[in-house]
Amino acid sequence: MRLQSRKPDAGTSVNYSPGVEERPLEWPREEGVDNQRIYTVQQGITAQFHSAVSASTNVAEEGIRNWTDDEVKALLCVWADCNIRERLKSTLRNKSIFQEMARQVQRKYGVIRDWKQCRTKYKNLKYDYKIAKSAHAAGGSGAGSLGKYMKFFDEVEAILLDKGLENGSMEMHKRLYDGELKAGRQETPAGHTGQIISSESELVIDMDDAISDNFDERNNVDGNLANRRRAVEDKTCTSDSDLTIEASNTYESERHKIKEHRLDREYMLMSASESEVDKENTTASNRRLKRKAVDEDPGLHTSLKKLNPLGPLAADRRHTQCKEEQDHIGTIKINSVCSVASPAPSPQACSGSTSAMASTPELKIGQKLNEGKTKQIFELVDHPGLVLLQSKDQTTAGNAVSRDQMEGKAAIANKTASCVFQLLQESGIKTAFVKQHSDTAFIAAHCEMIPVEWVCRRVATGSFLRRNPGVKEGYRFSPLKMEMFFKDDANNDPQWSEEQLLEAKLCLAGLTIGQCEVDIMSRSTVAIFEIVEKAWATQNCSLVDMKIEFGVSVKSREIVLADVIDNDSWRLWPAGDRSQQKDKRVYRELKEVTPEAMQMVKRSSEWVSERVKLLLEPQASSRVVLLMGSTSDVAHCEKIRKACASYGIPCVLRVTSAHKGPDETLRIKAEYEGDGIPTVFVAVAGRSNGLGPVMSGNTAYPVISCPPLTPDWGPHDVWSSLRMPSGLGCSTVLSPEACAQFAAQILGLRDHLVWCKLRASMLNTWVSLKLADKKLQACSL
Repeated sequence: MRLQSRKPDAGTSVNYSPGVEERPLEWPREEGVDNQRIYTVQQGITAQFHSAVSASTNVAEEGIRNWTDDEVKALLCVWADCNIRERLKSTLRNKSIFQEMARQVQRKYGVIRDWKQCRTKYKNLKYDYKIAKSAHAAGGSGAGSLGKYMKFFDEVEAILLDKGLENGSMEMHKRLYDGELKAGRQETPAGHTGQIISSESELVIDMDDAISDNFDERNNVDGNLANRRRAVEDKTCTSDSDLTIEASNTYESERHKIKEHRLDREYMLMSASESEVDKENTTASNRRLKRKAVDEDPGLHTSLKKLNPLGPLAADRRHTQCKEEQDHIGTIKINSVCSVASPAPSPQACSGSTSAMASTPELKIGQKLNEGKTKQIFELVDHPGLVLLQSKDQTTAGNAVSRDQMEGKAAIANKTASCVFQLLQESGIKTAFVKQHSDTAFIAAHCEMIPVEWVCRRVATGSFLRRNPGVKEGYRFSPLKMEMFFKDDANNDPQWSEEQLLEAKLCLAGLTIGQCEVDIMSRSTVAIFEIVEKAWATQNCSLVDMKIEFGVSVKSREIVLADVIDNDSWRLWPAGDRSQQKDKRVYRELKEVTPEAMQMVKRSSEWVSERVKLLLEPQASSRVVLLMGSTSDVAHCEKIRKACASYGIPCVLRVTSAHKGPDETLRIKAEYEGDGIPTVFVAVAGRSNGLGPVMSGNTAYPVISCPPLTPDWGPHDVWSSLRMPSGLGCSTVLSPEACAQFAAQILGLRDHLVWCKLRASMLNTWVSLKLADKKLQACSL
């Protein structure tokens, strides 16, 4: 392993401690400890290292900008990897890709560069390649070879054009390094492993001995320590107690120093990337302030040296964040397999969360059925008819014209989609969603997707304004505006009419898409939008528009809401204010995609995912109090309670008679009025119904009369409920189910979950009639 550094410029201070004049690198001194004795343990390596660094440049101070040839070669080898090349084709702004490249050049080639520097060098190489080609073309036939315009031209061209790189990094490694071996540029005399080469161009410290003899050195250190301990013990036998304490302290301090030095030696071989990742969001101005503070405070220098005996070099590595292609860090060449760094991740480990997902014990993942811009779909081998939807850490815009990685996006999108589907499913909407499986995946029914996006709009904005000039932004659609778009990325998802969809005669999972199916999808889109809109209104957020997709269940052959509904599926304006939008448009409207901008996009998505959970919680408790004249009316009351339960409304049953005990009836009424819970009273009394009118005349709460009519006297008894004195607002509903629905409509004004169940119930009733009519027509034909 060789630690390289460039030649210092003339007049540059050669020590590593800014502000300390001409002082060589040394161990920190403590009282009662002879520093000279510490050097005797490892004086060979230490002396070589000190003599080398004394002639090198202050890295943090000089800020060397250029990449060495060896560093560029390492970057080219990593860039040539098939996995990296494929990921880099999509974007130049993908932070995670360049973080992976930085990790690989460090682990495989010992080059310590942060992800920003790798990204900048990658861009510069591509730019230089284009300039070289242009210059060669302008020079004509006498221009000579392309290589004279740019170093590593052939290698960059091979990567960009995929020429001769079937084996990826291996081919590039042979291309770059085999030529050097043949030319003798990397030849080493036999039996020579440790050398110090000093020249005008570079300074090399060969530290292979330090690695290969690591365990021998530890044994020597332990042996020296044992000898010193015996000497200390012999000395303390003839001294007083103070001398004994002093000698023991000296020994412990010395042992601590040697251990510290050994750890720092190992630290030089390990990655400095962990501390850089922790500070990757620190701005450049803050970094300059930190360096300035270190330069101006001598006490801070001392504390840093105590933490690391290698001095300010290691301290700067820990505490100084490198800026793009500015601060140079010494290159470490690994010439052997002996390394303390963790092994480089395999391509399978870098391919995303699919492998981790596949190893989940309770699910056996089959083949990949489909892959979109933001998700993958896998079959479940042990669960026929079900699939797993795995979200990806990727965000796109403009049919994937803009595409960037966003760490944590998969979990955010999956959480949002699962909550929205749960809301719709509990309301009564038929969806493909089954359950959330993990942070980034959920299980759904296997569907054949209908290639149409259904868009429902409440407010005119976005593409609608471009397609309908003259309409002002903010125009409110009542009723909702429906549009459909055929999913065709090549043609930018053209808008379709209902007639185009019918003429397409789509057939999916054995179901032909005809007029009935189009009507069902259109009606369902409106109901789904209204349910989600009502839920978001509880959080003071306006749902501006939303797009959804339907599929045909392979198992049941019915149309269900499928795909996903997440923060990419809608426009969401808190308090109706467009400037506070929290949806995908935050990403779409970015002028420049930077790490800071992507953090802002992520925060918006996180804001939505945290609040979408609140959509599942009732905003106000409510109840129905059933008052029956006698226990003979229990059966009738149970029908009402069962119907109320379908809307999620709790019921309380009480027995009281307005004729026989009016005071008790009014006491019960007062009991439920006093706790402030929204309540609907339902009076169930046969024969002469005095319960409903008495309750209505003595409470401001709504009262419904639902008398249990009998076949013999029913037509006569009902008049006692219908003919009310003036000043009473008691309504009469004869059906127990209709009575519960009426109570739900009243309570749904305050509880969005009750309202959503009512809206879904209306849709399902309409769909059942539509399907019944279709079936009847098919039978007639």
